[in-house]
Order: sequence, then C-alpha cells, then structure tokens
Amino acid sequence: MNTSFWKAGHTPTLFAAFLYFDLSFMVWYVLGPLGVQIATDLGLTTQQRAMMVATPILSGAVLRFLMGLLADRTSPKSAGILGQAIVIAALAVAWTMGIDSYEQALLLGLFLGVAGASFAVALPLASQWYPPQHQGKAMGIAGAGNSGTVLAALFAPGLAAAFGWNNVFGLALIPLVLTLVIFATCARNAPERPQPKSVSDYLKALADRDSWWFMLFYSVTFGGFLGLASTLPGYFHDQYGFDPVKAGYYTAACVFAGSLLRPLGGALADRIGGIRTLLVMYTLAALCIAVVGFNLPSSTAALALFVVAMLSLGAGNGAVFQLVPQRFRKEIGVMTGLIGMAGGIGGFALTAGLGTIKQSTGDYQLGLWLFASLGVIAWIGLHGVKKRWRTTWGSAAVTAARV
Repeated sequence: MNTSFWKAGHTPTLFAAFLYFDLSFMVWYVLGPLGVQIATDLGLTTQQRAMMVATPILSGAVLRFLMGLLADRTSPKSAGILGQAIVIAALAVAWTMGIDSYEQALLLGLFLGVAGASFAVALPLASQWYPPQHQGKAMGIAGAGNSGTVLAALFAPGLAAAFGWNNVFGLALIPLVLTLVIFATCARNAPERPQPKSVSDYLKALADRDSWWFMLFYSVTFGGFLGLASTLPGYFHDQYGFDPVKAGYYTAACVFAGSLLRPLGGALADRIGGIRTLLVMYTLAALCIAVVGFNLPSSTAALALFVVAMLSLGAGNGAVFQLVPQRFRKEIGVMTGLIGMAGGIGGFALTAGLGTIKQSTGDYQLGLWLFASLGVIAWIGLHGVKKRWRTTWGSAAVTAARV
C-alpha cells in the first residue's frame, strides 16, 4: 500500500464503495444468523431453513446480472442508490407488517437479493478509477465489504434475543439510511468509463472459455465463503447444540477471517501473482473442509479449521479479482456481473445442498466432502490453464501486473 496507490484513484469513492457493499452484504446475509430463531418460531424443517437462508443468495446472483446492465447504462453510482432504496423499502415493509409464514420469509429473501447485487456496483465503481498494477488492492478493498457478514453474525442473533427477530429488520434501517446518504454524497463515477454493454456483449463474453474458468473459480471461492457463512449458524446449532447467540459468535469469527483476507489476498496476488495465490488457497480450503467433514467431536477444532478455510476462500476472492481486470479490462462491467452471478449461484448451491443433505442423512459429512472435492477440481483446472494465461494476456509484454 505505497503512496502511489492512494494517489492513483479516488479514495472517497473507494471507501464509499466499500461502505455501501459492507452494509448491503450485512442485510443480504441477515437471514443466515437469524435462521435458527426464525425457523423455530415458524416451525420450519432443516431443509426449509436452508432454503430460506439460500433464497437471498440465489436472488442476488440473478440480480447481479441485471444490476450490472443498469450500472452500465446509467452509472454505478445511480444503480447503487436505486438498489439501496429498494432494500430499505423491503425491510421497512417486513418490519412494519411482520413475517408470519415460510412463504413470506422467502419473499423477503427475494428482495434482499437486491442487496447482494451491490457487488455489480461496488467493484466497477472502484475498479474504473485504478490502473492495472493497483487493481488487486482496489478490488480487494471494495470487495472487503463482504465483512458485512461479520456484523450480521455478531449482532443479529443477540438483537433478536433481546428485541425479537422481526425488529432486527427495523434496526437495520438505521445504518442503511446513513450509508445511502454517505454513498450519494461521496461516491463519484470515474471520468473514463467503458461504453454500455448490451445483452449480446454478455453472450459474446460467455463464448470465451476463460469466462467459464473464472466463473468456476469464483463459484468455489466466493460461493464457498458465502455458502459456509450462511450455513455455519445452523451447523453449530445442529452439530454442537449451541444456542443462536453462541453459534453467531462462532460464525462471526469465521466470516471475519474470510473478510479480512480478501483485500490482503488481492495485495498478495499483486505481489506474487493471482494464479500462485489461488493455487495455495484452494489447497488449504479443500484440506480444512475435508477434515471438518469427519464430524469432529471438538467444536474448537472445527472452529479452527473453518477459520483457516474461510481465510483461504477470502484471500481467493481477492486473487480472482486481481486476475479478472487483467484478462477483461474492457469488459470489466460484463465480467463482474457474470462472475459475481456464478459466485452467488455457488453460494446458493452450497447452502441449499448442505441443508438438503443434512435433512436426508442426518449430518453434514457428505456435503462438506463434496465441497472439498470442488476445491480440488478448481485447483486442477487452474493448474491446467496457468501456462496459457501466463504466455498470452498475462505475459510481461502485455501487462505490468503479476499473473
């Protein structure tokens, strides 16, 4: 983080993007930490609880594509303001009218997906201000907004125990409104922005095989981070009999680790290369998740392994988005939407899948092992493309960044 980085872009926009993303992530994820309490009051099964928690993830994944189009056609700042206003309105309705059924909880989850779509706003807003050699740091700082999961995991269960889980939606409106004011005041669109992309541009991007590789890699790193973050409150409750508040604390430790390492992962990728960083992170994450899958009797040991896994996945998120602007600098808006959508779909699949497997088999073992296997597949795929990437768009003759 040398002085040239802070002079290269627009710092108020960078931190406004981070704050907007952080609070959006908080409410996007809030049903996860509240899942046990809501499921108890509404009489939901484990599978229904998992689906309720996973619905905002899937909604956010799809809406990232639409939000990316909106950000292209208007501006990232305008899209962010509109998205935040929709989320505030949805939470206000849920707070004042209440959530009394499984179906209403799913409906709220659909609207909370708009908060998840903030990814397609915050990252282009920040990225467009910075040159290639600083993309990892800029995208890492803006993307560190996924630390909003920590706020939800840390405070939502306790507030729900004290005031009722429905009132948590009302309390969340306070920081959301303040953030909207700060974002509208401080954020600025970059003076040089790519031309708006059409649907055909997205289809053209999907015809590039590298798009699919990046979507796979991010569906494992970000999808793994978000899917585990959403599942862990229920996991610690089911596996070790923790009450919702204690399960929230354990989850907060895990998601804090992953959020902290995202910007550091981007900075590390700037220094040693995104490919090398990702290979190490996939290895660590797969090993840790595989060991946890043995249903460890010690909650402390499980916590330690989940923390390392989340550290690795968080750093992997930063590394992926150190590489994306090098390969798709002119298509960064398109690719941010597509790759972000893939990450969200990965998170939905992991959350819903773990819940379904727990409902069917009685524990999470098979689901955790399947996810660890995906980490191995991603490692093999990345190892297979690294030579081609480093000798084409990632060569020293093409970019100043380390690939």
